[in-house]
Amino acid sequence: MENALKLSAGIVKRLLVFALAACIFFSQGMTVEARNRASSYLELATGISNIISPLSPLGVDYTATEVKAYANAERTGALSEEEEQESTLFMANVSTVMNVREDPSEDSTKVGVLYKDCGGKILDRQDGWTKIQSGDLIGWAKDEYLLFDDEAESLAQDVGKQIVTSNSSALNVRAEASSDAEVLGVLTENAFVDLIEDEGNGWISVDYNDETGYVQSEFVTTSFKIDQGETIAAIKIREEAEKKASLTKNRGAVSADADEVKLLAALIQCEAGNQPYEGRVAVGAVVMNRVKSGAYPNSIYGVIYASGQFTPALNGTVARVYNSGKIADANYQAAQAALNGETTVGSALHFRRANGREGIIIGAHVFW
Repeated sequence: MENALKLSAGIVKRLLVFALAACIFFSQGMTVEARNRASSYLELATGISNIISPLSPLGVDYTATEVKAYANAERTGALSEEEEQESTLFMANVSTVMNVREDPSEDSTKVGVLYKDCGGKILDRQDGWTKIQSGDLIGWAKDEYLLFDDEAESLAQDVGKQIVTSNSSALNVRAEASSDAEVLGVLTENAFVDLIEDEGNGWISVDYNDETGYVQSEFVTTSFKIDQGETIAAIKIREEAEKKASLTKNRGAVSADADEVKLLAALIQCEAGNQPYEGRVAVGAVVMNRVKSGAYPNSIYGVIYASGQFTPALNGTVARVYNSGKIADANYQAAQAALNGETTVGSALHFRRANGREGIIIGAHVFW
């Protein structure tokens, strides 16, 4: 009997120990699960807080499209740490322009510039300098020429604008917020216009060629834009394009009779008959620039036969070509283009065979 009681007591003891262990294990498991669940809720709450925040990193209300894009990016892990944590907006605080450098030092190589009202993203900060990204420009700028936090957001609100970008290959812009309204025009894919107002009924009003138009919100993306900086490489490309444009800007037509056209064509044939067409136009343009300048005779004949100017005219070659009538059509065409105000050398008044002199090189000639 005593042995039976001892056996029963042992079994009960084992059962109690097992039960206690099971409770502890279950309790610990629930604690881990609860902790994981709490962590998930916290992460979700943080994500929602970021998405529904009334202000975007640029200080403007998120649109429905931006909220959706932000949610997708967060779900797929596409957001950077900076985007998840806080706004990293900066704005340039200058009256005209400021330098951006390769390293945080005034002696470092200049990699680009920020203009008035430009802004972008903060990448790093140290010792009174901020590493910034503004468009394609990445580099270091001095803090004393930048705005941060509330001041940056306030300026961005003042100078930035919301744009509407078409996601459709052919998006109709209508005169009213209706699919039956008159079509004012069509936006191709990635074409964008300024946003006026989200009507809240599936339509957005936009500025279309200075008229108020309407596009369906489901076919567009809205975004907030501020001006961006410019890299040194981009500046050089832009300046070259501007220079080229200035060299070919029409300088105004001059009326001429058939004899003057023929005389100019004869000179072009003598001076540049073996040169590319652009070089032939350039010779004609030099003549016409002189006619207009006031420092030379005000007629084609007077300019061509001015003392010490065009050797083929002075040695009789131009006259012989003129009288022969054997003038190439390309030279007549170049002469007429110059008379119409066309130029490939801007306001150049001189040319000679290229010999190292600085100027505009076309074929074998340099113009200045």
